[in-house]
Amino acid sequence: MNNNILSKVFLLASLTVLIVFSPQISFGQQDKKSLDISAIKAMIGCYDVEFKYTETFAPEVDYEKAYDYTSAAFEWAELVEESENRIVIQHLLIINDSTIIKHWRQDWIYEDENQYRFDGDNKWVYEPVDEQKRKGTWTQNVYQVDDSPRYSGTATWTHADGLSKWYHKADSPLPRREYTKRSDYNVLKRGNRIQILDDGWLHEQDNDKVIRTDSSDVLLVQEKGYNTYYKKSDGECLAGQKYWKEHNEMWAEVRAVWDDVFNDQKDLKLHKKVEGKLLYEHLFFSTNDWQKDEIQELISKYIDTKEIASEK
Repeated sequence: MNNNILSKVFLLASLTVLIVFSPQISFGQQDKKSLDISAIKAMIGCYDVEFKYTETFAPEVDYEKAYDYTSAAFEWAELVEESENRIVIQHLLIINDSTIIKHWRQDWIYEDENQYRFDGDNKWVYEPVDEQKRKGTWTQNVYQVDDSPRYSGTATWTHADGLSKWYHKADSPLPRREYTKRSDYNVLKRGNRIQILDDGWLHEQDNDKVIRTDSSDVLLVQEKGYNTYYKKSDGECLAGQKYWKEHNEMWAEVRAVWDDVFNDQKDLKLHKKVEGKLLYEHLFFSTNDWQKDEIQELISKYIDTKEIASEK
């Protein structure tokens, strides 16, 4: 067999390998992303939730640990938006058939290019994400009840032995259960582990309560948390679904205004109160039928442009 024939045989074999194996590689990558999406969307629906926290280790022997915190609630998690690389889930607390509280929101972004990192003192720092670091990852952006930022983390979902998990450690403001009661620390370093279960999902936390200054972080105490979401039938959360149908258009406008703020890709510092009120107090308790321009004007009052400008 001469060299020309050998070359043709080698070329044919190489092409066969590419044809056979390349689709499998592509399918494998797409299949992984599909599993990720299924895990994220498993958090949608009606849940009976238990919240449990206990402080564990404190480096200072004279620190007096806080009492354990436990509570429970019914919660409806609504799929608000879905596209190829973005899933938005809004959580609603159901107190009874007549009392619904718009709760936290989580946005999941695939291979997100941009991130806002909490830096303490009601300030978030804009950070672009390196292309190699974001490959195959999902960013979970968590928002306050008024859709202002809370914390953000980027990591890869893993699927093995029938379990789907996601883990990241992220700086955040004080948790809602403590921010009106404590001033002995100012940053919560959240260790967020999400695990999808057969009967719901688990948000497990390994948290550090930190005193942050311009020069250092000092650990005050560590904390263990379990937020367990037990799946219920959607029919048990009809009140939450009804509330969202009636109010989703206004909150879509609020999200759009905040998106405009985030799209500026600048550091963000927020005032805690304007006219003696927190932002959610304006939005929740006003009889005003908010329009986008009014929402834009309101939110702009909470943005501290002077302090950010002075730091540049």
